[in-house]
Amino acid sequence: MEKQVTIIIPNYNGLSFMEMCFSSLKKQTCKAFEILVVDNGSSDGSVEWLRENKIPTIFLPENTGFTGAVNVGLRAAKTPYVILLNNDVEVTPRYVEHMLRAISRSKKIFSVSSKMIQLYHRERMDDAGDLYTLLGWAAQRGVGQPSDGYNRPVRIFSACAAAAIYRREIFEEIGYFDEMHFAYLEDLDVGYRAKIAGYDSIYCPDAVVYHVGSGTSGSKYNSFKVRLAARNNVYLNYKNMPLFQLLLNFPGIFTGIVIKYFFFKKRGFGKDYLEGFLEGVRTVHKCKKVEFRAEDVPNYAKIELELLAGTLVYVWEFAKRHTDVYSFLRKK
Repeated sequence: MEKQVTIIIPNYNGLSFMEMCFSSLKKQTCKAFEILVVDNGSSDGSVEWLRENKIPTIFLPENTGFTGAVNVGLRAAKTPYVILLNNDVEVTPRYVEHMLRAISRSKKIFSVSSKMIQLYHRERMDDAGDLYTLLGWAAQRGVGQPSDGYNRPVRIFSACAAAAIYRREIFEEIGYFDEMHFAYLEDLDVGYRAKIAGYDSIYCPDAVVYHVGSGTSGSKYNSFKVRLAARNNVYLNYKNMPLFQLLLNFPGIFTGIVIKYFFFKKRGFGKDYLEGFLEGVRTVHKCKKVEFRAEDVPNYAKIELELLAGTLVYVWEFAKRHTDVYSFLRKK
């Protein structure tokens, strides 16, 4: 059977997740895929496990981050599609089948995001595609919501690269993952670039995966993650927004920065957030800004509407998570 997709699995000290991930891949109904692991200089026994199990792997001498590892995999892949898959996921048997079917519907589809459910709390969603907002905040659509919802395929801002399929040739047009990011917001950045170029990202509710979450960084909030996300947020806006869009969105983005600083300060990460933000400001000139083209103005207008819609969805989902009203209504 001709292979249609390469499943690229970046790994950094993820030995504890290997058995779960690869066992679920063996159960796929669709066999038109090949696996390629890119190991980021692991020291926890992952290298030995991968060699012992004869899993095709590119072994890197040091940790190049999520972006460095997946770019190596993308350049090595020969199939028309690639799936980026975190090592801390368990995929359901028809996952590959549904992802291939979804992305094959149109050549304008750049990426497809799967229905990600929390592995240890399977009644709760983890991600139904990523949002971006007028506050300059990225958000996991559906996070914390009941997992029996989010069953309609919809357009999304970007796919979550923890378990997403991409049309490989489009990377040649819009560029690969930005290695300045190292990790965090790199998937939203590449999805943003695809939108500017006129491509779509969609959500496929039939392709279900169970996700541990923060399997490599270790926790939802930590110094490393907060600092990098704050820095990368600066990169994300600078690179993808032309001057007129930056000026238009500045009040919201500035408000978002202030709110996030006090949010993380309350949790003991205020210094990390500020350091990351300032690092972003100091180094943003090194980023490759997306070239502005007049023919892309309609796409920028659509993006602005999506930022507004993403803000409304974020506020609605936040309210549902943080009020008892929603729990009461669910019981009725």
